[in-house]
Amino acid sequence: MKKDYDKFINDFQTKLDKYFEEYSEYIYCHENCSGCCETGEYPFSQLEMAYLMKGFLKLPQDIKDIIKNNIENLKKQKSDFNGERFEYTCPFLIEKKCSVYQNRGITCRVHGLAYLRKNNTVNLPHCANIGLNFSTVFKDGIFSIEPIKENLNIDEVLKNFKDEMGEIRPLINWFL
Repeated sequence: MKKDYDKFINDFQTKLDKYFEEYSEYIYCHENCSGCCETGEYPFSQLEMAYLMKGFLKLPQDIKDIIKNNIENLKKQKSDFNGERFEYTCPFLIEKKCSVYQNRGITCRVHGLAYLRKNNTVNLPHCANIGLNFSTVFKDGIFSIEPIKENLNIDEVLKNFKDEMGEIRPLINWFL
């Protein structure tokens, strides 16, 4: 794993921590609040997968076995799935906690924040629709405060790693 990415992710997390602090009055994330990890596709670049697996390899064997079992179950579910968008619980979520938290991807790190996309629309976390993050300032499709004015989508965040980033695909597809 390149040291450049290790430094980048540490610097990026410092920036995100400031955003979370700046918008803290609108954010209701707390320990064991894992809704963002229970239903999604979780896009990961090839670079992020290598970083994630670096964390996986450090886990105790019993946790690795649980994750491997989760992945195998998801692969079976996906093979039986006929729809367009396969959403699932992240296989690295164990007892409502991320087992690879230090090595999680960009999508995981930015979840919970409201930010501007390239097309000037606001990216809201899914939990805004169930009364959590930013729900107090999002009514009837209107966002009443200034969002973060930085596009935090994975491809934009990793643009400086374009040659190393590789393909971006749903997390489970890296295991198929």
